[in-house]
Amino acid sequence: MGRYSTEPENASKSCKARGVNLRVHFKNTRETAQAIKHMHLRKAIRYLKDVVQKKQIVPFRRFNGGVGRKAQAKNFKAPGSQGRWPLKSAQILLQLLKNAESNAEVKTLNADALVIDHIQVNQATKIRRRTYRAHGRINQYMSSPCHVEMILVEKDEAVPKGEEEQTQKKKVSQKKLKRQKMKHALSGGD
Repeated sequence: MGRYSTEPENASKSCKARGVNLRVHFKNTRETAQAIKHMHLRKAIRYLKDVVQKKQIVPFRRFNGGVGRKAQAKNFKAPGSQGRWPLKSAQILLQLLKNAESNAEVKTLNADALVIDHIQVNQATKIRRRTYRAHGRINQYMSSPCHVEMILVEKDEAVPKGEEEQTQKKKVSQKKLKRQKMKHALSGGD
């Protein structure tokens, strides 16, 4: 078992999942991973399922050379409205999220409160093949696999403010207090 690039602050409230030498394009997977970073687990799963069905798009921000413009990408404020629907990357990340959810159940964490705190995609060693070209030449035919690691953290639910705090008086400035004193003095109420 390899080391993760970072460790969670509270190991008891987090779960991990990783995939090594995944036969899926590095660049597409990196962009898909960035799209789901800091999302809640349920929202990320729903988003990736929508990507597979082409209902939502993955905005391409870094590796966007030659990526076409799409109307759906405007929703994400992607540069140049560039985006794609990387099917294989979305399916791989769905499998990893499912694995992380299973790991959370083993640790008795609340799956509805899990948030993707850390997700990282690294390039793996390229797989070499060759293709035959005209005039008896041979060219390389490489694939770009990747390693993916993610850490999900159970976030505490936001606690609403108490009624006592909301009913407190609003702070009044010194200038306003002086004005009120002057009005009070002028009206003759002493």
